[in-house]
Amino acid sequence: MSNGISEVVSRTVVLRERNIDTDQIIPARFLTTTERKGLGRFAFNDWRYLADGAPNPEFEFNKPANAGAAILVAGRNFGCGSSREHAPWALTDLGLRAVISSEIADIFRSNSLKNGLLPIVVEQELLDELLDRPGIELRIDVRDRRLHLPDGRSVQFPLDAFAQTCLIEGVDQLGYLLRQLDAIHVYEQRRAAAHQESPQEQVHAR
Repeated sequence: MSNGISEVVSRTVVLRERNIDTDQIIPARFLTTTERKGLGRFAFNDWRYLADGAPNPEFEFNKPANAGAAILVAGRNFGCGSSREHAPWALTDLGLRAVISSEIADIFRSNSLKNGLLPIVVEQELLDELLDRPGIELRIDVRDRRLHLPDGRSVQFPLDAFAQTCLIEGVDQLGYLLRQLDAIHVYEQRRAAAHQESPQEQVHAR
């Protein structure tokens, strides 16, 4: 998984389309690999490139002003469609650390949280404002679960405690468990000792 996220400060790149599904995020023909690195070049492939393979100058991620942007603001119902971890893999390899929308598909949201991409759900009114102001700088505080706007306003976004911890520490669910191995071993030893009968108890049992 990627490095941990405690704060993201970045300009936004805006895709106003609603119902952007996972096949638009990364078309099915690019799912033959299990390697995450390099998938970013296929993100939004059918929108980013023209029929002759040249970059589409009208697509937002191809515009020089959006180079390096780490926050995507997208229309409602982002990440719908089929389940594929390749979608957040492609977006993180593209350089994104957060996606903001008024509705984010549950499976995509779950996959994102496991792969270092922060999905943020905001009210439609705020989303409309962000969609109308592409390129503004936002600050996301993962520890406080707050999205800070340039004018000083801030809004809280939902994020469960376990997902928050994994994002900050830069681990997935398995990685988190592996970090607890020492504590798990101590617990198991104590549990085994507590259930072990004393010699006197063994005599009485006979």
